[in-house]
Order: sequence, then C-alpha cells, then structure tokens
Amino acid sequence: MSSSMRLLHTSDWHLGRSFHRENLIEAQAEFLDHLVDTIRTERIDVVVVAGDLYDRALPPVDAVRLFDRALGRIRATGARAVLISGNHDSMARMSFATDLIDASGVHLRSSLDGIGTPVIIEDEHGPVAFYGIPYLEPEIARHHWGLPERGHPAAIGHAMDLVRADLAQRPGTRSVVLSHAFVTGGEPSDSERDISVGGASHVPACVYDGADYVALGHLHGRQTITPTVRYPGSPLAYSFSEEHHRKGYWLVDLDADGFAGAEFADAPVPRPLARIRGRLDDLLTGQKWERYTGHWLQVTLTDPRRPAQPMDRLRERFPHTLMLEFDPEGGPVERRPVTGAVAERPEREVVADFVEWARGSAPGPEERALVDRAVEEVRLQEGTR
Repeated sequence: MSSSMRLLHTSDWHLGRSFHRENLIEAQAEFLDHLVDTIRTERIDVVVVAGDLYDRALPPVDAVRLFDRALGRIRATGARAVLISGNHDSMARMSFATDLIDASGVHLRSSLDGIGTPVIIEDEHGPVAFYGIPYLEPEIARHHWGLPERGHPAAIGHAMDLVRADLAQRPGTRSVVLSHAFVTGGEPSDSERDISVGGASHVPACVYDGADYVALGHLHGRQTITPTVRYPGSPLAYSFSEEHHRKGYWLVDLDADGFAGAEFADAPVPRPLARIRGRLDDLLTGQKWERYTGHWLQVTLTDPRRPAQPMDRLRERFPHTLMLEFDPEGGPVERRPVTGAVAERPEREVVADFVEWARGSAPGPEERALVDRAVEEVRLQEGTR
C-alpha cells in the first residue's frame, strides 16, 4: 500500500464550450466518466481543479447539470475535491453555498477573502494545506487589498504572501497551491482568453516559492514549468492550434517530505484534429488525405483562384471540416478565415477587425486605448456579478 497522498490535478474543463459550433457536451461527459474511473483505479485521495470549470459566467443548463453530477460522482469515490474559479467563471456565482458544500468534502474557492485560509486534509504523515487562489482580476484585487502596483504579478504575489503567512503558523505542514494564471515560460494556444488587460499578465514561477506543489490552470497545453509547478492543460482540444497536444491530467504523489513525483494520465480523444492544405482537387482525390476523413479539419486551399462551393465539396469527403481558409499559390496571402468563431479570440482583436472592416482602416492608438478601457470595465462588472 502506498504511503503517499495521491492527487489528480486537472483544469480548464470549460463545460458548455463548443468547438467551431460543434457541441462538446457529450465529449465533456465522456471525459468526466474517464476522470471518475481514474480516481477509482488510481486510488486518488484529492482531486484539484485549477479553474475555468465553465466556459462562461452564465453557463448553459446542461453544463451546470454535468458539473453537479461530476462533483457528486467524485465525492462518491471517497476522494475529496478542491476547486477554484478561473477567468471564464463568475467569482460571485461560483461562491454560492460554498460553506454548505464544504461539509460534504467538496471545497470550491472563488473569493479573495478566502485566500490564505487553507483546506486541511490529513494523511498518515499529517496535514496537507490546500490553498486556492482563484483567477484574480488585477484591478479588483488591487482595490480589494489596496495594492500599490497593477497587474497579475502584484495580485498573485500578495495572495502568496497571505499563503506563506498562514503556512508559517503551521510548522511541518505540507502545502498545495491551486492558481489560475499565466506563468512565465508557459506556451499558450489559440483558445485561452486574453488576460493582458489590466497590467502585466505573466507571473514568474518564483512567486509560488514555499509551496510543495503548485497546481496551475489557464494554459491549455500540458506543461512542466518546474518539477513542482505544472499545467495539466485542458482535457479536450478547443482550438486547431492544439492538434498535437496530449490531453489528460497529472497524477501527483506527496510523501512525508512533500512532492514525490508526477505522471501524466491520458484523457479520451473524441475526434482527432488536423490542419491540412493543398489544392481542392488534390484534397478530394489524393490517397494521402484519406486518413483525415474522420478528423475535425481546418483546411487551407492553395488554388490560384477560389473554387466554387469549396466547403460543400470538401465535406463530401471530409464531413467534419469546420474551418476553411485561402492562401492562393503565387497570389496575395489572405489568411482571414472564411468560416470561424470569434469566441476563442481576444476581444480587442475582434473589435479592431470590425473597425477595419467597417471603415477600411485600422483603429489608431487612442482608439485601441479606448477599446482596452471598455473591455476592462466589462470584465470588472462581470467579476462583481
């Protein structure tokens, strides 16, 4: 029998999200089935979920039901659960009834006031303190704590000061910090929401010094920043930039001295992704493309002239083509998608594209600053709902 505490570190579920208008709720349910099976087979003691539980502040009803069932099923395995809200979640809504569900062994941390007050879970070696640092909107955190500096490093730096101050009162206690942030050295993909408004967005890994393990969320690719500071990535691919990602979660062991190692467990892949390019006739007839007929596809056509009805013709061979672009050989490069969602793109880029389309010229520095202020005000309002 292992003498370590076993953690399952996951994040960025984004329940309720679609993939280029493909509904992913069944794939998300399949992932959660796999998660619960893994908790049982790996004898997981604590499940830590590092934010972006939902895809938006007002999630659809089927996503709320799926989340509700998932928490009940996780708890039914005997494992405890510690979760934090991310930048896609509503801090206020995620804080609802947390005191009540704490008693059940599910601990959701979505408030600035709770930072520095850990969830204590015991094993044979003594207590482990779990500190939840939800996504901190820099301006909300700055006003709440009266911080002199703006940006994510200042906000998370202060949060970790609170964590270390509490930990100093608990000699010999091991610690796990959950944090939803963009840590320097991490590699982003196209599907994370931009968090650069409101000051510096990148946080150095050293800000988390003092914790035995740091369970990060926000970036959608699996990453090891340091041996004890890790991202599991999203369990499903949410953009074509993730076509080569390996999706899953970290299984982490804590022994009497703290971090004792981690291994990665793969999650099920509902449908593989690929980005292919070529002339339409070749894509429709070439044997080498046959292996992509079951993939979700982003297709770039290189025909010198735009073919007629390209999407309809592509879907006869590749029924799961979701995105179409044109990059004609020997001609001007036109990279703007013909079909594609705006949900995975930063708000500022979407507004700038609209301005350029509407009047034929890109917004100037003053206009971009105005858009930045507007985006920040909307986020502040969302954070207080």
